[in-house]
Amino acid sequence: MLQAQVPVPAITHADLIELEKLAAKEPDARKLTEATHGRYPTAYINGRCMVGFLAKAQVGFSAEAAANGHVSIGSRIGDVVSLRVDAYHLDEARQIPGISYIELAGKAKPELDKVRWTTRVDSVHRGINLPMPYSGRDVLIGICDWGFDYTHPDLYDTLLTQTRIRAAWDQYKQSGPAPAGFPYGTEYSTPSEILAAQTDTSNIYSHHYHGTHVAGIAGGSGAGTVYRGMAYESQFLLATWLIDAAAVMDAYVWMKQIADADQKRLVINQSWGLHWIGTLDGNSLISQAIDAMADVGVVFVNSAGNNGDVNFHIRKAFTGDTLRSRIEFYSYAANPNMWGQSVSMWGEPGLPFSAGFLITGNNGVVLSESPWYHTATQQAYLDSFMVQGADTVFFNLTAEAAHPLNGRPFFRLRVKNRSTSIRVALKATAPNGVLHCWNVTELTTDVGNWGMAFQGAGAGWTNGDANYGISEPACTNNLIAVGAFSSEYLSPIGTVIGGQIAGFSSFGPTLDERVKPDITAPGVSVSSAVSSFTDASYSVSATVDFEGSTYYFTRISGTSMSSPAVAGICALILQADPTLSAAEVKDLIRSTARTDQYTGAIPSGGSLRWGMGKVNAYRAITSALGIVSVPVVGRLDAGLWPNPTSETVYVSLAGVAAPMVCTVTDMAGRVVLRQAFQSAQAILDVDALPAGSYQVRIEAAERQAVARFVKQ
Repeated sequence: MLQAQVPVPAITHADLIELEKLAAKEPDARKLTEATHGRYPTAYINGRCMVGFLAKAQVGFSAEAAANGHVSIGSRIGDVVSLRVDAYHLDEARQIPGISYIELAGKAKPELDKVRWTTRVDSVHRGINLPMPYSGRDVLIGICDWGFDYTHPDLYDTLLTQTRIRAAWDQYKQSGPAPAGFPYGTEYSTPSEILAAQTDTSNIYSHHYHGTHVAGIAGGSGAGTVYRGMAYESQFLLATWLIDAAAVMDAYVWMKQIADADQKRLVINQSWGLHWIGTLDGNSLISQAIDAMADVGVVFVNSAGNNGDVNFHIRKAFTGDTLRSRIEFYSYAANPNMWGQSVSMWGEPGLPFSAGFLITGNNGVVLSESPWYHTATQQAYLDSFMVQGADTVFFNLTAEAAHPLNGRPFFRLRVKNRSTSIRVALKATAPNGVLHCWNVTELTTDVGNWGMAFQGAGAGWTNGDANYGISEPACTNNLIAVGAFSSEYLSPIGTVIGGQIAGFSSFGPTLDERVKPDITAPGVSVSSAVSSFTDASYSVSATVDFEGSTYYFTRISGTSMSSPAVAGICALILQADPTLSAAEVKDLIRSTARTDQYTGAIPSGGSLRWGMGKVNAYRAITSALGIVSVPVVGRLDAGLWPNPTSETVYVSLAGVAAPMVCTVTDMAGRVVLRQAFQSAQAILDVDALPAGSYQVRIEAAERQAVARFVKQ
């Protein structure tokens, strides 16, 4: 076995050290960006290769003092700052004044008519027993994604006369103009600019269609098809971002600035996640940024992940014993960009552990093994390889004795093995404490984000499980994480078909044992718009001819589809009551969920697969409005006077000598007064109510009457 070690940097991140090596070999900034973008958070900005970081600001931090010719400060949310550093001057990232912690920005991986019925959005759109129909009007939905078709009629109004894209920021396109306050990308802020641009820039995902599909679910008009989205009169803010956490944080701030200028509420949807860019317990910098924005009213919704059908996780409680488990690899033949597997390991605060790997034959017999690498003593980064006969296994290891954000010991082991005659297995040991491990595929383009199994290769070895599948940023506290189930629909004879959990929908909890997902929504074969500029293949579910071109809809499955459904429902809630906080919107989504034969009884804190159950838009809206639903069993003869009134309303029932309850609601359907009387006569004191029109529902003896009065 030969080993080549790398000096420990001040910033302990394996990718940063590798990037410094590449920058030393490639003097051309454009070529360096082309060679590294996707695998690293690099972008070609104003003639330079700039690297994204997130940092924790100290008291007194000054963006003006921190910025210089090689360091560019982006946005700030609470104590979290996004910034970019010239790839040829990465040493300056270690010397920024006013920063207590800095990390390389993590990189992201990233049918409708039935969905509306399943989520009860159809009743909201029709305004059944509501003050009005709700459609998301005057609410902005931000989509952080890739593959936007700005010309698709699904993103127009229902009359197909004007686009509902309020603004778009293509962070890849460097021709400008950039948004005010940001030094990169191109902003389109008028309908003519948006339509002239047509589509966002091809990137590591090529000309994708994912963003258009997601936007259509959240708020597509349907363009004359049955595939109308949840909030079909909302407006969109579309951000094609640079595949790193610093860039997406900038997108949040850009969206919030526009929402504040327009005096509108904002919902941000994200359909991406990773298991190794943060702490998985709500303490990461990106989670802190999201929590801070939620505190000022932004509602965040995120897909919960698609690893529910793979045993890619291990939870091991040590008692001085040793864990051994084979690391399953994705097929190198299946993807030309396949690099290897990434195994992330988190221990408990104050309880160090040791880890390494074994090389075995296909029969499970151990042929050789690496040394033990201990979290308390291991250098921050090790780049090495092991030779086994004619085969070589390459690996690198990132280590933290106590991560600065949560105090937990951490290892990330990246392993490359192209041989078919040997296998690689994880080994770990500790005197005590609980260790969590995740096995995720890694591509050279860094687009891989799917789990692969841990396998017990012999007696005493450990098999993986599918638990703890909630990644960053879905693990964030003040964010709605959404799982997926198959849409329900009525058969020709009126029975309900479908509704089972999607096999791919990730299990909770989070690393710190919080219940996630928060809710579930339809995410199987959801039909929505697809970008007409995509070079990806897809099946067509519907077509629309518009302004001389044909536009398409397609069906896709994933929690990427269930998340925007909930985001659109959040927009409906905010239209009904714009005063709600982000926490109140999340509570409404959770507290009004429905259950059925598939969810079973949901525990009081939620289910690790279903969250609080299936999202129910109608119940959420009626709850937001304070509307009390009363079954109509019979009618009452009731008198109400004077009308109009200024102070008092008298109510009298005819022919009923029984207690009665009077419920007064305003024209928005909010309950403003509710009072019980032990007779068939009542006096309502309405002096404190604002002038306007009100409805009073009178209930007695399982019957009811409804009347209106005007308060002067």
